[in-house]
Amino acid sequence: MSAEFRGELQTELKGLAEAGLLRSLPQPGGVRAAGPWIHFASSDYLGLARHPEVIEAGCRAFREQGSGAGASRLLCPDAALHRELETRLASWKRREAALVFSSGYAAAAGTIPALVGRGDLVLLDRLSHASLIDGARASKATVRVFPHNDLAALEAILLRMRAKFRRVLLVTESVFSMDGDTAPLRELVAVKERHRAWCLVDEAHAEGIFGGTGAGLIEALGLEGQVEVELGTLSKALGSGGGFVAGDRELVELLVNRSRSFVYSTALPPPAAAAAQAALALLTSAEGEKRRERLRSLIALWGGGEGDRSAIFPVIYGEERRAVAVAARLREKGIFAPAIRFPTVPKGKARLRISLCAFHTPEEIRRLRSELSREEG
Repeated sequence: MSAEFRGELQTELKGLAEAGLLRSLPQPGGVRAAGPWIHFASSDYLGLARHPEVIEAGCRAFREQGSGAGASRLLCPDAALHRELETRLASWKRREAALVFSSGYAAAAGTIPALVGRGDLVLLDRLSHASLIDGARASKATVRVFPHNDLAALEAILLRMRAKFRRVLLVTESVFSMDGDTAPLRELVAVKERHRAWCLVDEAHAEGIFGGTGAGLIEALGLEGQVEVELGTLSKALGSGGGFVAGDRELVELLVNRSRSFVYSTALPPPAAAAAQAALALLTSAEGEKRRERLRSLIALWGGGEGDRSAIFPVIYGEERRAVAVAARLREKGIFAPAIRFPTVPKGKARLRISLCAFHTPEEIRRLRSELSREEG
């Protein structure tokens, strides 16, 4: 390594530290079941990542099919495990087909450029996840950002710009990952219908919580089939790893041919695919419903009302250093709730992002609230 190269990197890191934006990886012991911390940063909403049936399914696939797929899906001679998982995901989402990607990021970043390009328009909610933003930028389409959940502003953009473009893709999360609020999906669907647009909805943080079978906010609102593209994840409520897209058969066929993050990525490891399939079976069973009910009760305990909202609760401090300091003091008391800072959230909006899971206890939640109250005092 040249001295100049190292010096440039040190300067970059010093700038991050001075701005209160330097990050480091948590030390071992952060997993709740194996360490001293009570973990309030996980998206394992139903606690299925450590369920014995999920673990055994992954171990069985590991023994029978190995630790890795070895190649892209287009080069794998037999991907029966992946195809079965996709069939079950499509059924769960009440769609014709699904396609599994190596990660949720890959699913988002690879789907948008496969659908739109030069001469098209992408409209993004301002608080959309980075993977959606990156996918929109990579598409070479014209990108416009509308204020968060602002339907009037969205409509105004469409009235001004729709006629100039071949295709228009409206992109949003159903549950926003840093704020925990929900998109007005019924109204968004009505807007896209009026303007002959397509809609892509990322359900990552709604799955396992909303809907009769935990399929997400689209299911809860009865909008199945009215949203062209559904993004989902295997790494949160399904307790494994990977992402997927659900929709029409033609959508999946196009992605197999055009999505670079699918075509050029090694397939999801068999243990992850098997674990996700086992988790999906549990999520849609009576046990899954019990876990959702437990999570809803914990959400209600935190929120002081009904448990009909998401499991994400931001505690906003604004200034980056204050959020970091609060997170550090909580760690000293055995609570892991890391500070979230720019660029994950806007500058001046630093926060603790509290995510509740079915494995938490009421006592743990009361303890966290008590500690946060002391910080406010």
